[in-house]
Amino acid sequence: MSTAQRYLDHGVWRERTFDEFATAVDQVATRLRNHAGPGDKVALLAPTSPEWTICDLAITRVGAICVPIYPTSTPRQISWILEDSGAVVAFADRPARITTLRVLGTEIPDITPNPGEQPQPHPDDPATIVYTSGTTGEPKGCVLTHRNITSIVAALKQLTDAGPGDVLFAYLPLAHLLTRMLQYFCLETGATIAYSSGDIRTVLAELAEAAPTYLPSAPAMFEKIHAAVRGLADNKTLVRQAFGGRLKQALTGSAPIAPEILEFFFAAGVPIHEAYGLTESTAVLTANTPAANRFGTVGQAVPGVELKIAEDGEVLARSEGVFAGYHNNPAATEETIVDGWLHTGDLGALDADGFLTLTGRKNDLVITSAGKNLSPAAIETDLRRTRWVAGAVLLGDRRPYAVALLSVDPDDLPTLAAETGINPDVPGWHTDERLRSVIARDVESVNARYSPPERIREFAIVPEPFSVESGELTPTLKIRRDVVARRHAALVDTLYPTP
Repeated sequence: MSTAQRYLDHGVWRERTFDEFATAVDQVATRLRNHAGPGDKVALLAPTSPEWTICDLAITRVGAICVPIYPTSTPRQISWILEDSGAVVAFADRPARITTLRVLGTEIPDITPNPGEQPQPHPDDPATIVYTSGTTGEPKGCVLTHRNITSIVAALKQLTDAGPGDVLFAYLPLAHLLTRMLQYFCLETGATIAYSSGDIRTVLAELAEAAPTYLPSAPAMFEKIHAAVRGLADNKTLVRQAFGGRLKQALTGSAPIAPEILEFFFAAGVPIHEAYGLTESTAVLTANTPAANRFGTVGQAVPGVELKIAEDGEVLARSEGVFAGYHNNPAATEETIVDGWLHTGDLGALDADGFLTLTGRKNDLVITSAGKNLSPAAIETDLRRTRWVAGAVLLGDRRPYAVALLSVDPDDLPTLAAETGINPDVPGWHTDERLRSVIARDVESVNARYSPPERIREFAIVPEPFSVESGELTPTLKIRRDVVARRHAALVDTLYPTP
C-alpha cells in the first residue's frame, strides 16, 4: 500500500498509508460530527504536521468550513479571526491559545470510525475561509469555494506529472495556501507528503533524510540553503545532495527571489521555478515550468487563468480560482473584484510570450518628497542577498531620499564578530562603526545597480531581526512597512538632517 504521509516522531521518520490516512480522517470526523455540521466554521491552529492534514479533511468530511490560523499568529490576531469568522469549534495543538471556543485538540482519537452520511456540497459552497496576512489593517477572510479549489488542483495536474513514488516536502505552514493546494494535489494523485518540523535550522538535515522529488517553499529557505552551499558551486553532486539527491522540481513564491540564486541552483541541477498567486486567487496565477522558464519572471498564466495589465500597471486576473469574496466585507470585495477581474494590487508587465514580471506593489510605493516613485521590493531583495544582511526595509515616504533599516542573522553573529571585532553581548553593538563599515560595503555594492534617486542614502542596523512576533512581518514573511516605520521612528529620524 502506497504511503500518504511521512513525518518525524522523536527524530524517527514514520509512515502512514493511504488506507490508514482515510481511517484517521474518519476517526476525527466522527468526533467532530458531535460539534459541527454543514456550513459551520471550524478553526484549525497547529504547525505543519500530518494531523493538520487529517483535521482539514475531517472538517470537509462533515460539510463544515475550515478556518486555518497561522501558528505564529498573536493572541489578538487569533481572537480577531475567531470572532470575524464565527467559528463554533476549534482544533488546536495548544488549547490555551484558544479559550473562547470548545477545543478538540489535534490528536487522532482512538475510536471506531463512524463515517455517517457525507454531505455533498455544491461547487459554489464555501470550502474554507483563509485570512490574508494583512500588511495593513486587520486580516480579511477570503472565502474560497469547492470550485475554486478543484480548479487549482486541475491546473496543477497539467503542470506536473507527480504521482505515486514522488515525495513532496511540506516546510511552509499548511495555513499557507500554496502548500495546502499541493497537499490536496498529492492526496488526489497518490504522491507522498513528507512533513518538516518547520525549523529553518534543521531543514537541511530533514531534506537530506526525506529526499523529496518536489519542494514548494518561500525564498527565505532557498536563500538560507544558497548561503550554506554557494561555496560548492563546482561540485554539483554535493549541491543536489543538500536537497536529498532526488529533487525534480522546486517551487518558490510569496516574495521576490534573486534571479542569480535561481541560476545558481539550475546550474547545479536543482531547478527552482518561481510562481505567483494570491490567497484571493486560491494560491496560483502563474508559474515557470520545466517546459517554459524565464529567469526574472514569475512565469506564464497557469491553465484556466487570464491575465491583463491595467492602464496604471496593475495586474488583473480572471479564472475559476478567483475567490467568492471577503467574509463579512462586501465593500472590500467590490473594490477587489471589478467586472469579473481580480485586482491583485501588484504592478507588473507581460512580455510577448506571456511571461509576467512583477515590479512592485501598487500600495507599497515609496514616494519621496521630490516626487520620485520607488518600488522597494527589488532593492530589498538585493540587500538580503549580500553576505551579512538578513532583513532589509526601505523607507522614505514623503522624505528627501530613501533610507534602509537592516538586520543581521543571529546565526551569523559569531563569524561577523570574529571578522570585525565587535561584541554582540554589549548593548549598542549594532551601532559599532566597525560593523557599519562592513555593512556599508554591501550597501554600496547594491546601490551601484540602481539610478541615483533609487539608491539608499543612509542606513541603520537594528538590534533584532524583523519578525512575525514583533508584528513587523506577516505570517507569510511579508514586510509590514508601516509597523517597521512606527516601531523605529526615532531611529529613522536620525537618518535625515535636522530641520
